[in-house]
Amino acid sequence: MLVFKMNCEHESNGAGALTRRRLLQLSAAGGGAIVAAAALPAGLAAQMPAKKLIDVHHHVAPTNWLSQGGTPDEARVFKGWSIPKTLDEMDRAGVATAYASITVPGHRFDDPANARRVTRECNEYMADLRVQHPGRFGMFAMLPMPNISDTLAEIAYAYDTLKTDGIGLFTSYGDKYIGNADFDPVFAELNRRNAVVFVHPTVGPCCGTVQPWLATAQIEYGTDTTRAIAEYIFKGGTQKYPNVKMIWSHAGGTMPFLAQRFINSGAENFKTALPNGFLAEANKCYYDTAQVPSKGTMLALRTIVSPSQILYGTDYPYRGFQWTEDMLTADAVFNPRELQAIYRDNSVRIQAQAGRPAPAV
Repeated sequence: MLVFKMNCEHESNGAGALTRRRLLQLSAAGGGAIVAAAALPAGLAAQMPAKKLIDVHHHVAPTNWLSQGGTPDEARVFKGWSIPKTLDEMDRAGVATAYASITVPGHRFDDPANARRVTRECNEYMADLRVQHPGRFGMFAMLPMPNISDTLAEIAYAYDTLKTDGIGLFTSYGDKYIGNADFDPVFAELNRRNAVVFVHPTVGPCCGTVQPWLATAQIEYGTDTTRAIAEYIFKGGTQKYPNVKMIWSHAGGTMPFLAQRFINSGAENFKTALPNGFLAEANKCYYDTAQVPSKGTMLALRTIVSPSQILYGTDYPYRGFQWTEDMLTADAVFNPRELQAIYRDNSVRIQAQAGRPAPAV
């Protein structure tokens, strides 16, 4: 009992709270440690939310997707990947549900017929995951953008037949960002469906070879996300499509760091699209923690948007569940109530707003 108490005090120094991982390590050390959990300092146990996390940024790789000729990074990350392994890691980290999505398609969507086929096969694969593992997986259906008629047909199939939880889009398609007016028919339909829309970055045609010695994701993903946010908001997306719940990956890219410029520009040049300013529109969207849960980024994000707009996302299998949670916990940017909302409650709320049932626990 004394050893456990000393460890609690030591672990609390610096981070301000005992991490879940440390509690599990101590509990695994022996029965005495488990009993000692009842003797945690007042309020400390209450700081540790139940382990029922929901991961909104979670990638799966159907066989047909990988066979399309993925990037070397995809081949490396998904080598040895499997659903049983995924579920085991989810269980160990306390992740109750993961919303499956497909990672960046690249050139594979240049051909419309191929895009229709691959999209349908991937969506049916994700729908099967939900059937085979009830409550453990949701899905964000893929769309064969930028072809509008094919995309509208797949939205109908995804919702009416597959009963999707939401839609997965990429920040840009060719030289057009998703706020482009060409995509208004798609967003009008998504607005009618009260859609949750998960947006994953890609690399714009301008910038894939600017610094070839550096993986494009390191800079260009954040940049493409920021450009997509700017175009969607400044061109009135949050005003025109109030029922669409946009989830931007990776804490919104560089948006939190450029927000003051957007605030200034909105006040000067975009009063119709931003009648209450940029921040009011940005706070209508949601942002996940994938790849960037460290203190500096999270402080910047929570300064720009309310914690109610932040969702737990990992980018699994590119990053792990526990790595993400440990960073969020250790850096003490969020209080326990906010963490509980980020881990689960915010996701449950937006799915309820979309008319979807809460994931099983």
